[in-house]
Amino acid sequence: MSAQASLPTLDNLRSKIPAEVDVGAVAGKWLESFAEHVGSAEIAGLIDLFAEDALFRDILALTWDFRTFEGTHAIKKFLEDRLPVAKPTSFKLNEKYLSLQQPYPDVAWIQCLFEFETNIGIGSGVFRLIPMTNGHWKAHTVFTNLENLKGFPEKIGALRNYEASPGNWSENRKRETEFENDEPAVLIVGGGQCGLGLAARLKNLDVTSLVVEKQPRVGDQWRKRYKTLCLHDPVWRDHMPYLPFPPSWPVYTPAQKLADWLESYAQSLELNVWTSSVVLKASQDPSTRHWFVTVKRADGSERVLHPHHLVFAVGFGGGGPNMPVYPGMNEFEGQILHSSQYSKASDHAGKKAIVVGACNSGHDISADFYHHGIDVTMLQRGPTYVMTRKNCMPMLFGALYSEDAPPTDIADRISASFPNKLIKSMSQRLTKRLAEADNDLLDNLRKRGFKLTMGKDGTGFLLLALEKGGGYYIDVGASQLIADGKIKLKNDSLVERFTKTGIKFQNGSELPADVIVFATGYGDPSEPLRKVLDDELKGKCKPIWGLDDESEIRGLWRDMGIPHLWSMMGNLAYSRFHSKHLALQIKAIEEGVFGSRYASDAWKN
Repeated sequence: MSAQASLPTLDNLRSKIPAEVDVGAVAGKWLESFAEHVGSAEIAGLIDLFAEDALFRDILALTWDFRTFEGTHAIKKFLEDRLPVAKPTSFKLNEKYLSLQQPYPDVAWIQCLFEFETNIGIGSGVFRLIPMTNGHWKAHTVFTNLENLKGFPEKIGALRNYEASPGNWSENRKRETEFENDEPAVLIVGGGQCGLGLAARLKNLDVTSLVVEKQPRVGDQWRKRYKTLCLHDPVWRDHMPYLPFPPSWPVYTPAQKLADWLESYAQSLELNVWTSSVVLKASQDPSTRHWFVTVKRADGSERVLHPHHLVFAVGFGGGGPNMPVYPGMNEFEGQILHSSQYSKASDHAGKKAIVVGACNSGHDISADFYHHGIDVTMLQRGPTYVMTRKNCMPMLFGALYSEDAPPTDIADRISASFPNKLIKSMSQRLTKRLAEADNDLLDNLRKRGFKLTMGKDGTGFLLLALEKGGGYYIDVGASQLIADGKIKLKNDSLVERFTKTGIKFQNGSELPADVIVFATGYGDPSEPLRKVLDDELKGKCKPIWGLDDESEIRGLWRDMGIPHLWSMMGNLAYSRFHSKHLALQIKAIEEGVFGSRYASDAWKN
């Protein structure tokens, strides 16, 4: 199948939007027919409810995996194989979130949310119906998602603990955190938003976990970054599980503020965390699939833990700094830093600086240098996708993540219901709109000689983020500094070598510098796993990040090729939504109700 799905334009459908549409009646009739055919296992009638190029995305509910099926042939095989296994029933339309939408002048659909059950779980879903030539409405996208396991609800709300805490609470917490008399079922490596969010999910599913964090304090992975770092996603998209940010929280969170929030989050939700601790090695008993994990504590002592599950949640930075190597670097008499080592511009007062890299960190650090009166040149090695936070973030996220948007859990479901294959086509259109909104700034950058790109296949930052984890800058002011020449720009030649006083380029030019900061990202995110896993396991690990053949993210929150080994990473939005998916899989395995994953190539057979 194609790597990109086409939009269901009215021209391609040879259709139009009816003058009057009873949205509730249309959606209700479609879901009723869908449920009837599912119940009778009448696949031919079921497939007739889908447009020929429809997409069906499932997260765990029907496949125990993250899967996207494109076209009625693939959907038919998938449903034939999995409906008898999952046994979905009790379909119910969510009439509160039901609307006729027209995202573009030539595209229209009815969007509906629904609930259902399977043999082991409670599910939610989203479908979108498009108008056909004969006046019927057929599904163009269907999304199914596992929300909870039957018999094992989250212990929140009415199911929270109503008993008074026995004995000395602080002493009890100390014993619980130290695991003096027992072992954690899950060991989580990394105490950032991903590790903490998962620990919180597991705690409310009655699965014990321990978070091992190498930094002295929770939040240090943000606290120790450069002081001007600020999140680019708006606050409504960044809430953590169970504990949303207060309504007075700034729209864009400073990294230092987020660091303190993560620390308070771990304390408030009573998560078990060992700080200043590192995993030295890990091996697995092939018969029981339990782990043997050696952890070195802050006091130098070592303890071997035996969790049922091992989760790596160390983020992109876990792969270590990506530092290009050039001849003569050892001869340079100034200071060479990676962006992860950079703190603040005032540490380099009176010096001449070069920043290697032209994405988010490169721009932030360059702007910090400029604002502190430091002569700074940005070395741009390749084209960068640029969009402004002011103009573009509301266009990107405003409909789902804003003051007037739906509740976060609803927004997350709707967001996930767009398969990445379809988002690629949508992004091409959206990227053009964003460029129009930023037209003056982008033109000024081009005049200065800054190299711009519209992203892979014109999809903006989407594919750059999903496939590379970088390559873009969300502008908060540095672009204008470049356009005005206040941040100098060098991009007319490749680096030949370092000299004692700076950098020499292949075209013979030279740049003097006292400090050179490499804002060049991080290495392979699977490296932290490979450092501690024994040799037999290393070769079995699947790749992490990037997109598979179905445009699902590889290796995260799902099977990694080794039973009971997991990985999770990403921004706060990914962490919030998918931490539940990983927690549900672990809980299902622990309770013996986990089904079989649907093989990724099963539909091709």
